[in-house]
Amino acid sequence: MKNVDNNELNELSELFKIFSNTTRLAIMNSLYEKEKCVLDIANELSMTHSAISHQLSLLKKNRLIKSRRDGKTVYYSLLDSHVLTIIEQGLIHIREK
Repeated sequence: MKNVDNNELNELSELFKIFSNTTRLAIMNSLYEKEKCVLDIANELSMTHSAISHQLSLLKKNRLIKSRRDGKTVYYSLLDSHVLTIIEQGLIHIREK
């Protein structure tokens, strides 16, 4: 890594911390193909609405997901292709033997 300052290293470290949680990874995996509301994600992962909402808040704060409102329902999706690339590259790395 060239021309990386300490601030960028700290931000990168914080980003990787977000990826270190199985629940957050499961949520991002759930959002891989299409956007979903909290209830859909909670049902899919057999978790409470509250637990999913908390993790969604962290993911959104760290710019990994985005949301859109349709009436009273909020739908979540991956922010962009970079998020998917990070996950896919991690999977390639751990699957190498």
